[in-house]
Amino acid sequence: MLSIASSELIQIFRNRLILITSLIIPVAVSVFFVRQHETYAALGSLGYIAAIVTFTVAAFGLYATAVTTLASRRQTLFLKRLRSTTASDPGILAGLLLPVLVIAAVQVTAILTALAVVAGGPSNVALLVVAILATLAMLIGLALATAGLTNSPEHAQVTTLPVTLGLIAVTTWVGISGTEDLAWLKRLLPGGSATELIMNAWNGGVAVTDSLLLLAPTLGWVVIAVNLATRLFRWEPRR
Repeated sequence: MLSIASSELIQIFRNRLILITSLIIPVAVSVFFVRQHETYAALGSLGYIAAIVTFTVAAFGLYATAVTTLASRRQTLFLKRLRSTTASDPGILAGLLLPVLVIAAVQVTAILTALAVVAGGPSNVALLVVAILATLAMLIGLALATAGLTNSPEHAQVTTLPVTLGLIAVTTWVGISGTEDLAWLKRLLPGGSATELIMNAWNGGVAVTDSLLLLAPTLGWVVIAVNLATRLFRWEPRR
């Protein structure tokens, strides 16, 4: 797994498309939100900024990059060749996705640390970590499912749009309007409960036990995504 991961990391830094998708776009957008934190905190809260930064990195840096990577490796028959080795299927997928997962986690940590420095830190760091890990797990599952519907790296630019734009829209909706109205709908949508959990962790004022209940919808989406991935993911190109 580690040998696959190290090889994949080298490929990421050689591929301009993936480099822009996984590094430049999410960092640029996140830096914008951090620099304009006072404006956007007035619209929602500092927790909203933390949530939108997390989902920007997770959607573009992790999800879209993972789908592009898997589609590219399938198209070149690299996935097929890896299956002829002693590596297990979970080990192959873990090796391919580990670099983008680590990069995304480092990006989120660095940007949220910068936000904490300029605007004040989170109320509950442990709860924030749990919320971010649940979010990343959900995006990995959705990436595996979407990769099954993606024929090529170019096609990934289309197939990833509904999830990436949808997640950002849900995060913005929940972050600005809160969950006083239509709470059940907002929490059931992908990213809705995770957004609220991140906001609670950063802003405080909500009991930890109440916040942890918000993990259920997010973990439910992880289960749904993994089941979809099991049905849809393909190791070889369509003929």
